[in-house]
Amino acid sequence: MTTLARIPDADEALTACLARVLAALLGPGDSVLLDGPVGAGKTHFARALIRARQGDAAEDVPSPTFTIVQTYEDAAGTEIWHADLYRLTDPSELVELGLDEALPTAVTLIEWPDRMGAPPPGALTVMLRETAPDRRQIELCGDPARWPAIPRAAAIAGFLHGAGWAEARLDPLAGDASARRYFRLHGPVGRAVLMDDPPPGSLSRYLAMTGWLRARGFHAPAVLARDEAQGLLLMEDLGNDLLARVLGDDPARAPELYAAVTDLLADLARHAPPGFAPALDGAELAAQVGLFTDWYAPVAGEPGAGAGVPQAIAALWDRLCADIAPVTGLRDFHAENIVLLDDGTLGLLDFQDAVAVHPAYDLVSALQDARRDVDPGVEAACVARYVAATGADPARFGAAYALLGAQRSLRIMGIFTRLCIRDGKPRYLAFMPRVWTAIRRDVAHPDLAPLAAALDGIAAPDASVIERIRARCASPTP
Repeated sequence: MTTLARIPDADEALTACLARVLAALLGPGDSVLLDGPVGAGKTHFARALIRARQGDAAEDVPSPTFTIVQTYEDAAGTEIWHADLYRLTDPSELVELGLDEALPTAVTLIEWPDRMGAPPPGALTVMLRETAPDRRQIELCGDPARWPAIPRAAAIAGFLHGAGWAEARLDPLAGDASARRYFRLHGPVGRAVLMDDPPPGSLSRYLAMTGWLRARGFHAPAVLARDEAQGLLLMEDLGNDLLARVLGDDPARAPELYAAVTDLLADLARHAPPGFAPALDGAELAAQVGLFTDWYAPVAGEPGAGAGVPQAIAALWDRLCADIAPVTGLRDFHAENIVLLDDGTLGLLDFQDAVAVHPAYDLVSALQDARRDVDPGVEAACVARYVAATGADPARFGAAYALLGAQRSLRIMGIFTRLCIRDGKPRYLAFMPRVWTAIRRDVAHPDLAPLAAALDGIAAPDASVIERIRARCASPTP
């Protein structure tokens, strides 16, 4: 059994905070063995964990010393078994209690696990040893391959305890294709969002861009606490109204909301890019589209097909875009990363990869969204709105818009293929037909004829192509 993390000096608040963090990471079939002498804090730990999983419907959690087993149900309907085996006289009694049958499907918390004989396979052991009144050492042990998140859990608990959020409950939020994770915190003083971005992540860039945006009146989440060395950030919770969700509930609002997005980008273009934002120019765009030629083209094309795509991108950039002053591009700019705030303005998320790029880049990112359809009439109206607001030449802007849309979509096709084949994430394959449709529409622009020719011999992502990609998927996951 390997030591995964150790907290040498934990008070009751930090002990409970660690339990709440762990509560957000456990799933059906997970077992936690709580080891330590009388008074070490085992039931205190279990109580905090159970109540955190129950959320707003949290129950009283008494010690199961006399009942031996207490069962609960969490907010998702998963059973939680809390067992205190101190009074167990023989491991065979576990069968009568039904604990062995619960292990595969429930979250189980077991105090005095030495009484049960062989522990459940893959269990996490939490060892608590009192070092002084209201102080204890906590050691978390288990299989590193089974419990890779435990070192981060201990770091998160220490961070929240130091930031004054030790009493908060954590709910996992949807992440992205990166190693970052997000949690919504519910605490006595309100809500916040925790970003867990393990080193050597992009937290310093995120903080720099947060300061830059907020200084210019854009609503990036306010920073509440940070630990750059650990890659942890506590920030303002902008709420649940992602633009994607609002549009899903009320599609008729698309013209209004995408017009607001366009106005935000036009306003952003009035500010010179920050000095720390790298250039996304022709050479870099050509290099990035190598993802398409390296991953998608070999699966969907004839041998050698698509080899000229990067060169076509670079040459077209020089002709259509190179003489236009760059603006700040938030890069991953789409309806999943924009929040409609209570006052009707827009909040921004996931902007740490901001770049200095042609003004059309973020606009086409928002309007040619891989995850959802945008009505062509809405798209055309927003392009015209942006041109009018910024004084861009309509014809030149339209050609650049088509080029950047095609480049971005080609890169995305490569990313989605790689996510499946290399990373075992096939769920993105469902977006491929929409992305390919955008590519064909963009390369139909007369100025993009060289790029259209470079794509000859590469098949669309029809059912047979997608199945070929899926067949190569590494350890498929939903």
